[in-house]
Amino acid sequence: MNLLNNAIIKVPVPSNEPVYSYAPGTPERAKLKAALVDLAAKKIDIPLIIGGKEVRTGKTAQVVMPHNHSQVLAEYHMAGEKEIELAVQAAMAAKAEWEALRWEERAAIFLKAAELLAGKYRYQMNAASMLTTGKTAYQAEIDAACELIDFLRFNVYYAQQIYSDQPPISPTGIWNYVQQRPLEGFVLAIAPFNFTAIAGNLPTAPAIMGNTVLLKPASSCVYTPYLLMQILKEAGMPDGVINFIPGSGRQIGDICLPHKDLGGVHFTGSTGVFQNMWRTIGENIAGYKSYPRIVGETGGKDFIVAHKSADLRKLATGIVRGAFEYQGQKCSAASRAYIPQSLWPALRKELEQDIARIKSGPVTDFRNFFTAVIDQAAFASITEFIDYAKEARDAEVIIGGNYDDSVGFFIEPTVILTDNPNFRTMEEEIFGPVMTIYVYPDEKYAEALELCDQTSPYALTGAIFASERKAISQAMKKLENAAGNFYINDKPTGAVVGQQPFGGARASGTNDKAGSPLNLLRWVSTRTVKETYDAAENFAYPFMDEE
Repeated sequence: MNLLNNAIIKVPVPSNEPVYSYAPGTPERAKLKAALVDLAAKKIDIPLIIGGKEVRTGKTAQVVMPHNHSQVLAEYHMAGEKEIELAVQAAMAAKAEWEALRWEERAAIFLKAAELLAGKYRYQMNAASMLTTGKTAYQAEIDAACELIDFLRFNVYYAQQIYSDQPPISPTGIWNYVQQRPLEGFVLAIAPFNFTAIAGNLPTAPAIMGNTVLLKPASSCVYTPYLLMQILKEAGMPDGVINFIPGSGRQIGDICLPHKDLGGVHFTGSTGVFQNMWRTIGENIAGYKSYPRIVGETGGKDFIVAHKSADLRKLATGIVRGAFEYQGQKCSAASRAYIPQSLWPALRKELEQDIARIKSGPVTDFRNFFTAVIDQAAFASITEFIDYAKEARDAEVIIGGNYDDSVGFFIEPTVILTDNPNFRTMEEEIFGPVMTIYVYPDEKYAEALELCDQTSPYALTGAIFASERKAISQAMKKLENAAGNFYINDKPTGAVVGQQPFGGARASGTNDKAGSPLNLLRWVSTRTVKETYDAAENFAYPFMDEE
């Protein structure tokens, strides 16, 4: 493995991929509309990909449109025990050749994939994200295209930084250097449904650093990761480097997590699932070749705290966009807000007016800000929270609250008002278009910050809206551990690769910051090398000489 020339070939500093507006009259709008028509008109078959080969098991599930669940866009094959074990074998078989490549040879594959996604496949990927995961044109663009492109480009650049970071001192006659070795085993990447960029980053970040990977996509987001596999193959990724295995998370975990060759887990999903995985790894810790790296970004109960000096219009926009973009199905979505009494009457009117303007319907109608939630399970879970609030004595649904799954999984943008800061929807993750508001006396700002910090076990994202610097400083200090990504006078969503590395702590994950060198460092194991040109020939030291 040639890691000594890592600093010789320089990767230019990347720029964030420009985000297309898809405004009326733009050529990209016409291209995306055409891609939507094309994808909606056909049904595809999605196989497993193991060792570069397509594998069909005959056990299939469907990919449907969330806004029209009667329309099937694909059938995908599900891995069983045999296929999972074959995928592990394929990853281990590809490992030696993959890690032996010079790092710039690996990097070139992912940089080419970024170019393919930015051009040839952009509209197909965005259309697939819209039709299969319920994203609007803009939400698909910033996720399935731009953020994924940024991950690929910036991670290559960060890899160069990691490889180039060498010991600063080598005394005369000695050369000190470090090698960043891939992990000894395979990496298991388990992806969520809500971001194609995450489903792409989870396997490619370890692969860039020389690891081989098993990718288990979410059952409700199989189409776009499959398309990414095709892009990576076209970009020149060798067989077996990333193995694509849709299937039962429990079955895949039962085989992969205790496996002696497990090198690491790269996970985004629920806190409960991640904790169970960690527990399984702990129970099998004596059987591994090396201690597995465990990297996870999990749940959130993301907050907005307003001070009495907050700008009312900006606060209202931050709540609406933060809570209801992509139907609240973001781990960073605003889900609870602490509002001062003096602002509440006017803010309530602003929210009522703004939410009344939200158009809801199919993703193919670009006038819609809001579409359907991902599937029946999500619909049932979210509406149970809404029904709970409708029946509660210490809360009321003041905006929205209606839902209908007869055609698509539609839930109205919903605002709950409570006088109980520990009301269930102030504490528990909902992962849907539900915002709960607690109104506090203006003079109890410090107490509101304390409530925000202590109410939820999560610590992913949060925002403070205020004009007074003293209030901002107070929130910064008090909420220091309440959010891994903290926003001042902005919504708590929309982290950009290269600008705001993403991740949270507490019950929100290991805070290994996707979109930064910190995450990539988790996928290598450092070896320190000291080479001495003229070694000592006598064991005795000068202090031992006689007087």
